[in-house]
Amino acid sequence: MTTTWAKPQQPTTEDRRWKALGVCLAAGFISLLDTSIVNVALPSMERGLGATEAAQSWVVSGYALTFGLALVPAGRLGDMRGRRQAFLIGLAVFTVASAACGLAGSPDRLVVFRLIQGAAAGMVAPQTSGLIQQMFQGAERAKAFGLLGSVIGVSTAVGPLAGGVIIDAVGTDDGWRWVFFVNLPIGIAALVAGLRLLPRYPGTADRRERFDPLGVLLLGSGVLALMLPLVQEQQWTGRQKWALMPVGAVLLGLFWVWERRQGRLGRAPLVDLNLFSLRSFTLGALISFSYFAGFTTVFFVLALFLQNAAGYSALAAGVTVLPFAVASAVGAALGGRLVVRHGRVLVVIGLAGVAVGLLGIIAVVRLVPLEHFGWAAAVPMIIGGIGSGITVSPNTTLTLTLVPVKRAGAAGGVLQTGQRVGSAAGIAVVGSVYFAQLAHRGPATEALQLGLLTSVGFILVALGLAVADLGERAKAPAAPED
Repeated sequence: MTTTWAKPQQPTTEDRRWKALGVCLAAGFISLLDTSIVNVALPSMERGLGATEAAQSWVVSGYALTFGLALVPAGRLGDMRGRRQAFLIGLAVFTVASAACGLAGSPDRLVVFRLIQGAAAGMVAPQTSGLIQQMFQGAERAKAFGLLGSVIGVSTAVGPLAGGVIIDAVGTDDGWRWVFFVNLPIGIAALVAGLRLLPRYPGTADRRERFDPLGVLLLGSGVLALMLPLVQEQQWTGRQKWALMPVGAVLLGLFWVWERRQGRLGRAPLVDLNLFSLRSFTLGALISFSYFAGFTTVFFVLALFLQNAAGYSALAAGVTVLPFAVASAVGAALGGRLVVRHGRVLVVIGLAGVAVGLLGIIAVVRLVPLEHFGWAAAVPMIIGGIGSGITVSPNTTLTLTLVPVKRAGAAGGVLQTGQRVGSAAGIAVVGSVYFAQLAHRGPATEALQLGLLTSVGFILVALGLAVADLGERAKAPAAPED
C-alpha cells in the first residue's frame, strides 16, 4: 500500500525542525506528566494544605476535564490563527498556572488554578500534532510521531515515580508544592526556545472566518456532560449522575447537525465532518479511544493496590512501573521507524503485546507473594510497555496520515479528546470493578485481577478493530490512498 503524505507548507532547515520538535515534546511531557504525577501527592496535599477528599478529587479530575474540553477549540484556533502563537500562549499560561498551583494558600485556590492549568495543557496539545504535520512528511513524520508516542508513554508512566521522588526528597508537608514547581524550569526553557525555534506558519483560514462559538458551546457542553459523571464516579454517589450521559449524547448530536449545516452554508465548521469520511481517521480514533480506556487505568489500579494493599511507598510504587515506561519509550521509537513499511500490522502486534503483558501481571498477582511483586512483574511490564509504544505512535501516524494540513490542529484535538474521554471512561469502569470487589471484602489481589481483566477487555476491543481493518484491506484491491 502506498500512502500520499501532505508536504510541509514552508521549508525549514532540518536541524531547526528537529529542535522545534524538541520544544513541542518538552511541553507535551510536562502537560501529560501532570495527569499522573499529582496522584501520589494527594496525601501530601491533605496534610500540608488541609485538602478535603472532594478538593483532592477535583485536583485530579478537574485537570482532565478542562484538558479535554479545550482540545478541539484550541486545535481549530491554531488552524485559523497560527499554531506557533497558540502553542506559546498555552505554554505560558500553563507555566504560570503551575507556579500558582504550587503557591496556592487554600484548597479552593488550588482547584481553580488546576482547572486553568488543564485548559492551558489542552491548548498546547493539538498544536504539537499540527506542527508535526506541517514540519514533516513521510518517514520523518512517522519518526516525529514515534518520539511523541515515547513522550506520551513515558510521561504517563513515570509520573508516579517522579512524584514519589519529589515527596521523598522534600517531605510530605510541602512535597505537593514541588510537584507543580518542577514544571517551571522546563516550561520557561521551552518558552524561550520556542520563541526562537518554532516556525512562523501563517494560519490556514481566511482571517474573516468566524470561530463558530455555537459549535464550541455545543461540543464543550456535550463533552462536559459525558465526562463529569465519569471523572466524578467515585465522589458522586447515587445513580442520578448517569442522567448526564444521554444529555451529553443529545448535545453532541445537535453539534453534529449544526456542523453539517455550517458546511452546507459554506462556513468553516469547528470540526470538518469530512474527516470522518476518512477510514484511517475514524478507525484510528476508535482504536485510540478504546486503547486509552484500558491503558491509563492500569496505572490507576496498580497505584492503589501497591500503596494500599502491598504497603509500597509512593516511590517504590513508581519504581515498580518504571520498566513499562522505559519499554514504552523504546517501543514508540521503534514503531515510528517501522510504521511506514508495516502500517496497521504494527498496531495489531502492539495491542496483542499489551494484552499479553497485562495477562502476565495478573499471573504474577496470583502466583507471587506481594513482597516480590515488583521484581516478578518486571518482565510482563516490559512486554506491555513495548506493545504500548508500538501502538500509540503508529496509530497516531496512521490516523492523521490523510488529514489535510490545514485541518491538522482540529483533527489532533478530536483524536486527543477521544483519548481523554476514553481514559475517564476506563478509570470509571475499572475503578468501579476494583472498589466493588473491595467493598464486598474480597482480597485486594482479586480486586486487582478483576480490574486488570477489565482493562484487557478494552485493549481487546481495540485489537478487534485493528484486526478487522486488516481484513478489510486484504479484501480491497491495492491502491494508493489519496
